[in-house]
Amino acid sequence: MRSTIAFVTAAFVLLALYPFVAGDYGLDLVAKIMIYAILALSLELLVGSTGLVCFGQAAFFGIGAYAAVLLSPQSDAASLWWLLPASMGLAAVYALFVGALSLRTKGVYFIMVTLAFAQMAYFVIHDTPLGGGTDGIYLYFKPAVGPGIDLDEAHTLYALILACLVAVYLLLAQLLRSQFGHALAGIRVNEQRMRATGFSTYPYKLAAFVISGAIAGLAGFLFAVKDGYVNPEMLSWHLSGAVLIMIILGGLGHLRGALIGAFAFALLQEFFKSDAVFGSFARHWQLGLGLAIIASVALLPRGLIGLPGMWRERLQGPSRGRRAAPPPQVDDEPS
Repeated sequence: MRSTIAFVTAAFVLLALYPFVAGDYGLDLVAKIMIYAILALSLELLVGSTGLVCFGQAAFFGIGAYAAVLLSPQSDAASLWWLLPASMGLAAVYALFVGALSLRTKGVYFIMVTLAFAQMAYFVIHDTPLGGGTDGIYLYFKPAVGPGIDLDEAHTLYALILACLVAVYLLLAQLLRSQFGHALAGIRVNEQRMRATGFSTYPYKLAAFVISGAIAGLAGFLFAVKDGYVNPEMLSWHLSGAVLIMIILGGLGHLRGALIGAFAFALLQEFFKSDAVFGSFARHWQLGLGLAIIASVALLPRGLIGLPGMWRERLQGPSRGRRAAPPPQVDDEPS
């Protein structure tokens, strides 16, 4: 527990200090990665903490982004203090609708139903004038925060994104330590046994689904504010798959694994896209990224978060009579 707190604290401190040494490109890249980390945390609540593999997280992300643009007036800046809750609220409402129906299914059927609802949202945005079609929509004025605070300034926007990331992490960490979090852990481990003891699991799963959707909407809102532009690809299944890879790459069952996975995935993308490193092969960066992910999953079954433990085992050697390792647990819950 202490190592987790130390790691997360050090990570957030480094992120807070990074703008003092970063250039414009680096600042924009890390801001984008932090937004993806918020999205990864939202999916970690479902997959790693509740055992619900959702393949439609991009829908909530896209709804939050489009809400930020569509609700903003064309002639002036909207206030952040009502635009942000409204964007998260619309994403949460759609998550409530999707969750109320999809949570009545299980396993691969649940995956396919969430994917179907996400594709429905994608085609509504893509094929109707509501979302501007394939051209997308521009956000002409970034939200107003208060006197002296301008989100057009890169460092100010970076600070807002970092503050949201820290708030989401602390919120989920506290949530998973609560009785609600213990209920989610029980559902993940053995939902049938929970029901056999008279425990109603559906409301807890639905609540987790709605909270996850609202956090994904927050990530979408921040992405729209950062880029000043949204397009239908933000709701595509490709993004849902990428976020799922992030939390697997980092290590399921751990909030800090979602952070590590988001940064690792994005930095691997940038690495394989680099012309300076790969030359003309950088045009085929998807191939290199795919091979790297396959290798990491094969060599690190517990994700990147399990790497220190593997090194420790190699240095110390296998102990005689060592018991088999227990299944992974959510590190943000008390033992």
